[in-house]
Amino acid sequence: MTTNISENNLYGQPLLGDLTSSASTAPPAKTPTWRIALAAREDGPTASLRAVRTNIVQSIRAFRTEDLVEAAGELGQHFIYANSTHALTKSEVLESIANGFYFPRQQAKNFDGLLNSLTTLIDRSGPQPGFVIVLEGLPCTHKFDKEARETLLDVFRDAVEFWADRRVSCRVFYSFA
Repeated sequence: MTTNISENNLYGQPLLGDLTSSASTAPPAKTPTWRIALAAREDGPTASLRAVRTNIVQSIRAFRTEDLVEAAGELGQHFIYANSTHALTKSEVLESIANGFYFPRQQAKNFDGLLNSLTTLIDRSGPQPGFVIVLEGLPCTHKFDKEARETLLDVFRDAVEFWADRRVSCRVFYSFA
C-alpha cells in the first residue's frame, strides 16, 4: 500500500486507487483519539463526582466511599475520611473527626474549634487543590440528636463556603449510622 501526500491528501491517507483488496490484510489498528479519551474520562467515579456541585454538603446516597477516594485521586484533591459509627456523644463524634482529619485534639473539642480547623488552620498551610470529605456513620442517639447533627453539618457548610470564597472545591458527603 502506498501513501500519497498531496494538497488534497494532507494526512497521508491512502487514496482510493491505492487500496488493495487482499483478504489477508488486517484491519488498521484503532488509534486513541480525543473522543475515546473524552469518553474514558466521562466514565467512572470521576464522572459521577463531576456531576456534583463543587461546593456542597450532601448525603452520600448514590456514592461509594471507594469511588470517592478514586475520584479525589484522579482530580488531585485531598480525600479526608472520618468514621463515627462507634460514637454516641458529641465529644466522641468530634474526636472521631479530629482523628480522621489528623487535627490536634484540642482544635476540634467543640464546633467552633472544628470550624477553625477546617478553615483557617488548613488555609495557613498553603494553597489547597480541593477536598472530598466523607463523614460516615454519624450517630442518631439521644446524646447526639437531630439538633447536634444539624449543627455539625452547618459547621461543614460554613467550611464549604469558606473554601468556595477561595475558589477551592470542597465536597462533603455524610451518612448516618
